[in-house]
Amino acid sequence: MTIPGFELPEFLTNFLLVTVFSLILGLSQRKLQDSNEASPSFGTDRTFTFVGMLGYILYIVRPGDQLLFIIGFVIISIFLMLFYFFKMFQAKSYGLTSIAIALLTYCLGLIIITQPFWFFLLIISVVLIFTELKKSFMNVSKQFDKDEFLTLAKFMVMAGVVLPIVPNTPIVSYLSITPYQVWMAVVVISSISYISYLLKKFIFPNSGVMLIGVLGGLYSSTATTFILARKMKEAKGNTHHFVAAIVMATAMMYLRILILILIFNQELFQTVWGMFLVMFFLTTAISLFIRYKYRAVTVEKQIFSEEKNPLEFKIAILFTVLFVAFTFVTHFTIEYFGSGGLQLLSFIVGVSDIDPFLLNLFQGHYAVSISLIGAATFQAIISNNILKAGYAFWISGRKNGILLMVSFAIIIAVNALLIFIV
Repeated sequence: MTIPGFELPEFLTNFLLVTVFSLILGLSQRKLQDSNEASPSFGTDRTFTFVGMLGYILYIVRPGDQLLFIIGFVIISIFLMLFYFFKMFQAKSYGLTSIAIALLTYCLGLIIITQPFWFFLLIISVVLIFTELKKSFMNVSKQFDKDEFLTLAKFMVMAGVVLPIVPNTPIVSYLSITPYQVWMAVVVISSISYISYLLKKFIFPNSGVMLIGVLGGLYSSTATTFILARKMKEAKGNTHHFVAAIVMATAMMYLRILILILIFNQELFQTVWGMFLVMFFLTTAISLFIRYKYRAVTVEKQIFSEEKNPLEFKIAILFTVLFVAFTFVTHFTIEYFGSGGLQLLSFIVGVSDIDPFLLNLFQGHYAVSISLIGAATFQAIISNNILKAGYAFWISGRKNGILLMVSFAIIIAVNALLIFIV
């Protein structure tokens, strides 16, 4: 640290930093103590400052020998342990947060000397943020159901345990697809679905209809369209916002597929990224136009009465089976019917979940051109859009049917035009 006229020694600079940030941590604890008088505290601003200073002094007083620092840590830990027992038996309070922060404060001197300064600041920042977010964490924890951590465990097993040990050799000699590629596709799709699920449940628990379209489209635009169409049939009054949400779910489908292309086929991404962005922005613009031209007086919330677990084992198994099935079907279709057969197949698969087919196509290494893969991708999307439009028009009881069909007709027409550009 340089001051006009002289330069502070490094040990003094570190001492001042440790003192200031120990005081800041103590002030944060005083704030918590003032807001919760029922829970006793062993100290706040001055105590934490002295703890930080003591840790720094004991660490530097004998360079290269941390015995005094360790002894000081043990003594402070004993005092904190005695305080905690008093806190448990006398005040019936069981929180360990302030004790843990006190021990971290004692170690600030060691950290600022042995670690980069950014790491020192990172620790201070994390402690302050987590201290302030106590109520937020409590509110989030109330939303956890009994299976929430089981869902997280499933995701970690799928991505961190199963994926690394799956063999990366072809299933059969005439196909380049491997079990690793199959499971990687499952993990990627599950990741996108899980993120959408977490956002919907914890960040936007009372989502409006439009936000349901955004988050649901990241998970499955087809499933979201079916659900919103049924809700539109049940709704009374102005239901144009449901149409806007259905179109928005399709916009997010284009974005989701573009992300999958980026992950699995960079060569295809370089060819079609502009076209996908055109479709995404066009579809989004149509959705927003409907939403704001036909404003609903009220927007229904909590469209989904309960959140579906996106990592159910049977869903992963079904996706894997479909992926493998499409691998063989696509191979033999190209083998015996050529590019025409692939184009016909891409239209047929649109009546189902197109993700297994598309992911298989993106990483299947078939003897076809990139332009043909791009065309087949858009054809599958067109077929799927026709399915969604027809189903939504039929199931919703023809509410806003003309607006819904016109919207999808524009999307499908532009999508079809792009096939000739690929």
